[in-house]
Amino acid sequence: MNRIAVCGVSNRAMGMFIEPCVDKYYTENKIVALLDHDRKRTTICKERYSQLHDVPEYSETEFEQMIEETEADTIIVAGRDDTHIYYILKSLEHNLNVISEKPMVTTAADAAKILEAEKNSTGKVTVAFNYRYNAFHRKIKELILDNKIGRITSIDLNWYIDTYHGASYFKRWNRMREFSGGLSIHKSTHHFDLINWWTDQLPEQVFAFGALNYYGPESEHNPSKRNGRNCLTCEEQLECDYFMRWFNRSDGSAAAVDDHLQKNSFEGAAEDYTNYRTDQCIFDEEISIEDTYAATVKYDKGALLNYSINFSLPYEGYRLAINGTKGRIETTEYHEPSRVPFPVPEQTIDYFPLFGSKEVIHVVQTEGGHGGGDPLIQEDLFLAGKRKRGYPILAGAEAGAWSIATGEAVWRSVKQGQPIHVAELLHNKSLTNS
Repeated sequence: MNRIAVCGVSNRAMGMFIEPCVDKYYTENKIVALLDHDRKRTTICKERYSQLHDVPEYSETEFEQMIEETEADTIIVAGRDDTHIYYILKSLEHNLNVISEKPMVTTAADAAKILEAEKNSTGKVTVAFNYRYNAFHRKIKELILDNKIGRITSIDLNWYIDTYHGASYFKRWNRMREFSGGLSIHKSTHHFDLINWWTDQLPEQVFAFGALNYYGPESEHNPSKRNGRNCLTCEEQLECDYFMRWFNRSDGSAAAVDDHLQKNSFEGAAEDYTNYRTDQCIFDEEISIEDTYAATVKYDKGALLNYSINFSLPYEGYRLAINGTKGRIETTEYHEPSRVPFPVPEQTIDYFPLFGSKEVIHVVQTEGGHGGGDPLIQEDLFLAGKRKRGYPILAGAEAGAWSIATGEAVWRSVKQGQPIHVAELLHNKSLTNS
């Protein structure tokens, strides 16, 4: 029986980790503590999951007390990104196992601290890279392992985030680099981890361009230069393209979406949690991150990655091509079809052998979030090796560190206008987040 303490009672913590523990894997796992700075979060969590009614609650300053009183042996870390480092290091200091939501931390320097701490601990860190478990992503890994395309030489990955999803990052804490590391870390670590995992190569050098094009005070969509607005109370709603596109629905449900805290109504954006709003203006001056990147990454076994991501597009999804000495793999995904303004074709994987005919691969999909990946990673997290996958798929601290260092190299290259050596970021603990 795993005795689990949850640090950061976010919506992701509840839906991704707590729910499977209390509803499905309760014979192997027991939630013994909830820790958060806002007691409203733990109250809402207990209202949602009555099984946790008697579970003790702790504040962010009571970690040591929590460990002593509950004898937890596994810590789930799922709060705001910048808080991860403290709870992971304290857990390893106590020789506890850690399951961390991605990104593991927000800087390469902090990632290096975790790698060092893990060496001196009997505890281990697992990073919940659920996108590895997506049915298409697993099939791509299997094609590569079967040597269908030979040695990987180059990858093209273009990721598209629509204005509905993309704007959400600029309405809350993600918009501050000090809290999220920027979107090349908070979001792109998903993507860089996939590349590292698929290719079995490590990033060496990054050169990137980036900008804040669609959000922030200089946006051409900004109806005025006033600061500190909130969607719920804004007097310029009718002049705001984003508000009129997404928030003019009768039930206001569009404004309720938050990756970490699910609201039931538009009004909830202002009322449900203490000092936390999800409807901050996407044109505020305090936004300190980029919304557009184009990057080239060189890997240690010769592969080259062309990567781009844009957080203000008409539809959401990605286009991927992986080239090797024996062939090529292609796939295109359209995410959230209900928001795509055209008929969405079925996703397939196209395999082009170097000398032969194209093969179209139809992938058997499973239900669940992240393309069916969530239920599978939950099995691996909470059934302790009782599922056979055939190849390594669950990510550890090292995978988390390399993905973070790649993301940091991207934004540092943007700021400095020069190539960044990824390994140097992991070895330099004195770098500041600026």
